[in-house]
Amino acid sequence: MKDIAKRVFDIEIEALQHVAGLIDDEFTKAVQVILKASGKLIVIGIGKSGLIGKKIAATLSSTGTPSFFLHPGEAFHGDLGMVGENDQILLVSYSGETDEVLKLIPFLKWNKNIIIGITGNTESTIAKNSDYHLNINITREACPLALAPTSSTTAALVMGDALAVALMELRQFQQEDFARFHPGGRLGHKLLSRVKDLMRTDNLPYIAKDASFTELLLRMSEGRLGMVIVGTNEYVEGVITDGDLRRALVRNSDTSKLNITGMMSQNPVIINAEEFVGQAEKLMMAKKITTILVGDIEQRTITGVYQIYN
Repeated sequence: MKDIAKRVFDIEIEALQHVAGLIDDEFTKAVQVILKASGKLIVIGIGKSGLIGKKIAATLSSTGTPSFFLHPGEAFHGDLGMVGENDQILLVSYSGETDEVLKLIPFLKWNKNIIIGITGNTESTIAKNSDYHLNINITREACPLALAPTSSTTAALVMGDALAVALMELRQFQQEDFARFHPGGRLGHKLLSRVKDLMRTDNLPYIAKDASFTELLLRMSEGRLGMVIVGTNEYVEGVITDGDLRRALVRNSDTSKLNITGMMSQNPVIINAEEFVGQAEKLMMAKKITTILVGDIEQRTITGVYQIYN
């Protein structure tokens, strides 16, 4: 079974490499015309191509290019009213001869919509009637009978991803933009929430510089943050993490000779409460820490603690 799986991967990778070599100026022109459009990009396809078209439309919509999928059957029976004169059309059909899609071309021409075709046949009806054609001609399908669309649908999907990514980069689409379209997801939550909304403010583990080793252990355990804050909320002198504690014990196992000042980091990382959580986590990743103090870095005052894994 593993050999079959590997063969499928190899065939589809081979197909994608072949299609990558077919990319030409038509792709650049298609991207530019979509970028300048005032309307939406409407994706049309049926069967397996329709399923791929739905994913392409969803990816485009979530990455800054207004788009939706239109089923050709429903379009032919009234839903063409959804197509505005400023909209552009992306037709997906590997053969380029799908009857249900071909029936829509006269209307699209009459409505003066720009047509971008994704097919595997440059001589097909759809290719010849497209303003811009994206060639996804593959070497072979992964299906041993060459019947089920496999490599061809993968090629169409990746071509759609290529369009979406190119448009993202040209629009300078950022994480914050993505989050606005995904407010219910973890990324949206992370990028639209501010540190002050998620930080912990109660029972913060403060400790004095002259505290004993036993008190240090108790406060670290009670605080459940894997750290203690040396000083007060009005002035932080440093922090001791559980990592600092372990390293101190490795250097000297005689706890009577360990002191707070010797173990603490004197320049703790502090972030403003108004910063977005995404920015805080980026900083924490860079500093390789899981807990960050929230407050005023200049005054060294603390209003809370944010922990990346809670």
